[in-house]
Amino acid sequence: MRTATINHTAIAYLDSAPGAGTDRVLLLLHGHAFDKSMWDRQVQHFGALGWRVLAPDLRGFGESEVTPGIVYTEEFAADAVGLLDALKVPSAVVLGYSMGGQVAMEIQHSHPERVRALAIVDTVPQAEDAAGRRRRNTTADRLVAEGMHAYASDVLGVMIAAYNVQAKPEVAAKVLEMIRRSPAAGSAAAMRGRASRRDFAETLAAVTVPALVIAGADDAFDGGAAARMHELMPHSTFVRIDGAGHTPSMEQPEAFNAALEEFLAKL
Repeated sequence: MRTATINHTAIAYLDSAPGAGTDRVLLLLHGHAFDKSMWDRQVQHFGALGWRVLAPDLRGFGESEVTPGIVYTEEFAADAVGLLDALKVPSAVVLGYSMGGQVAMEIQHSHPERVRALAIVDTVPQAEDAAGRRRRNTTADRLVAEGMHAYASDVLGVMIAAYNVQAKPEVAAKVLEMIRRSPAAGSAAAMRGRASRRDFAETLAAVTVPALVIAGADDAFDGGAAARMHELMPHSTFVRIDGAGHTPSMEQPEAFNAALEEFLAKL
């Protein structure tokens, strides 16, 4: 684990090949209440294929410094770009999962020149409506008041497919532990910031780089969002992963890695 001070904040990150070249860089952005360890299988696989894999803990998560209160999607994106700057990486394949997918879309919106290709996994592009904003802010208040343990148990069966809680106990245990150790103040700050994120429809429609959309076949949060993103982006590929819910990179890592590997091979 390495640490860099980005935007006055200590950001922890994994670099699979420190000091290596910058022409084959894969930037992996985790989801809410997760951390960089969700990408262990991807770091190993794509590092072995010669990709320099960067996996930061977004601020407020994992081993990165917590900013209490509220952290906006734009701030997460600025941190990710700042990490690329610190490592002198001009552009990367940017892959974001769930909340990290919204961060990836924000990078595409604000710094498109840093995105060699865009991969979005199990996220939604639209802004929150009034009910969604209330729900996120209420959840943020709960996290601060109660901590992460009860919340982790409540959401486990939607963060991965309910059937995989039983079928893949090692995956369920890792997801549960990740969420439980997530700093409550950081998780709440991100939840509040997501409540006011922008709508990314115009951003996606303007994407000219190669793009990949991946969704678990049984993602409880999808509601057709993955198909809409694929339709919005003119140069995109859509892959649905069977036997997975919201977190296919952990539930079905072999199928997920194969889909991403095929996409990267065409760049």
